[in-house]
Amino acid sequence: MDSFQALVLNKVDDQSNLDVKQLTMDELPEGEVTIRVAYSSVNYKDGLVGIQNQMVSSYPLIPGIDLSGTVMESTDERFQKGDEVIVTSYKLGTGHSGGFSEVARVPLEWVVPLPKGLSLKEAMILGTAGLTAALSVSKLEDAGLKPEDGPVLVAGATGGVGSIAVNILAGRGYEVVASTGKANQETYLKQLGAKEVIHRNEIIDTDPKPAREKKWAAAVDPVGGKTLQYILTTLKYGGSVATCGLAGGVEVATTVIPFISRSINWLGIDSVMYPMDKRLEAWNRLSDDLKPAALNDEMVNEVSLADLPEVLRDILEGKVRGRTVVKL
Repeated sequence: MDSFQALVLNKVDDQSNLDVKQLTMDELPEGEVTIRVAYSSVNYKDGLVGIQNQMVSSYPLIPGIDLSGTVMESTDERFQKGDEVIVTSYKLGTGHSGGFSEVARVPLEWVVPLPKGLSLKEAMILGTAGLTAALSVSKLEDAGLKPEDGPVLVAGATGGVGSIAVNILAGRGYEVVASTGKANQETYLKQLGAKEVIHRNEIIDTDPKPAREKKWAAAVDPVGGKTLQYILTTLKYGGSVATCGLAGGVEVATTVIPFISRSINWLGIDSVMYPMDKRLEAWNRLSDDLKPAALNDEMVNEVSLADLPEVLRDILEGKVRGRTVVKL
């Protein structure tokens, strides 16, 4: 393959542009593994990079923090031509050209073998969002969460992390309460397994209190901000919240009261620099006991490279439901 198409973000004289371009192999960054990309996916972070130019260390850059595909070349014997692989997060799509490209070249230490039980497309329906959801559920259960403990809240439930978390939790027998600002998505969330759907305004801290009525055994929170403030004051005794996003803001006002009077746990979830040994374990679980049942057309929208600029704007504006995969 002498040339290929990619979505390229560039900036000249403070003016950024995002266009599909024809590139050559020489224009790819350094790395031990060259991959013919089959699919990528769209995450909130991709919108921040592609539209708002956040977290970009240098230009030009191919965005896309996720990819799956087939090895074309490898300078290390651990990966051979024809191997099917996944790459997510690290500096992919921020400090190193990423998945919105027909070909990618990446460092060896970022590459995950595609687990048995997942197709290349399913791997990108999951992507960073699926990995984040799986880590959230796993960490909640490591903290002692069991289905009989009571309802589990999922904030931002129509987003990528939220949709997958709802489906994983429901599949494991939990009573899931899904929160969303999209009143017309109740049917969708119940199809994913939510027992109850509530409006996001019901879980926003507008009147700061150190503690409120105990409601949730646990919560998955990709939102942060005032939503997280509310969750911390409404967890049951011994409850936990897994924080994995900041769509609602990075500042959280809280007190120590719910932590020491209710023995709650505030669990941070990182899927960017997550250690490779644990990352491999998480991906294997995503192909097995944590595999969502709803990796299908109901949760998924498929787009092309040409569609991406509009989709990246939409995800920042909260217009994207579930998961969007990019077919390369």
